[in-house]
Parts: sequence; C-alpha cells; structure tokens
Amino acid sequence: MRIAFASEDKLGLSGEVSAHFGRCPYYTFLELEDGKVKKWEVLDNPYHGNHVPGKVPEFINSQRANVIIAGGMGPRAIDFFDGFGIEAVTGAFGKIEDVLNAYLRGELRGAGGCHHDHPESCGGH
Repeated sequence: MRIAFASEDKLGLSGEVSAHFGRCPYYTFLELEDGKVKKWEVLDNPYHGNHVPGKVPEFINSQRANVIIAGGMGPRAIDFFDGFGIEAVTGAFGKIEDVLNAYLRGELRGAGGCHHDHPESCGGH
C-alpha cells in the first residue's frame, strides 16, 4: 500500500498534514507493508502556486498511491481520484504519523467536501 499525504513541510512522519490537498507545498508518500511504514519520501507539489483542477490527481496517480489523505478536498477532486481508483480521505489534521495511525485503526475514512473559500477549485460550494 502507498499512501499520499498533502503536507505542509518536508518532515516526513513528524510533518503536518495540509488543510487542502491541491494547495499544499509538498506530498509525503508512505510505503506500507503489514501495516508498518517501510519507506517514505517527500516530493514537491509540482502545481503549488498554480492549482489546476485534475492535475494533482494525475500526479498522485503517477506516484502509484492507493490513498490520498488531506484536510479538505472538493467533490470534483474526489471524483478525479475515484476515477484513478485512489481512495480520498479528508478531515485529517495534525502530525502525519498520528493521522496514519488513525487511518489504519479505521477511525479516518471517506471523503467530505472542502470548507475553504476558493470555489474555482472545490466545486463551487
């Protein structure tokens, strides 16, 4: 399993989850085996500062992620990820390691709409 986290920094497991998947500066990717982190890497968001709907899901898919976890995400983005077979999980905040553990325990599931004020990228709500 490979999980992508929208990230505010390059600190890996001790880093912070970003409030919005498309506007974050980084993505932290975790490789899991038997529920344990085997490897992680942090990559720059190639669309940071130039948010283009649909491009981030393409990027996350190109990195072979099965799951994307972020604070918020609009319904259009969720649909893009679903089209790639990537589970979109929202409502996350805090340290990546803590959020990962909550996800693995089944306490963080599903996707909900973004609550930020930028309707051009979050489906116009």
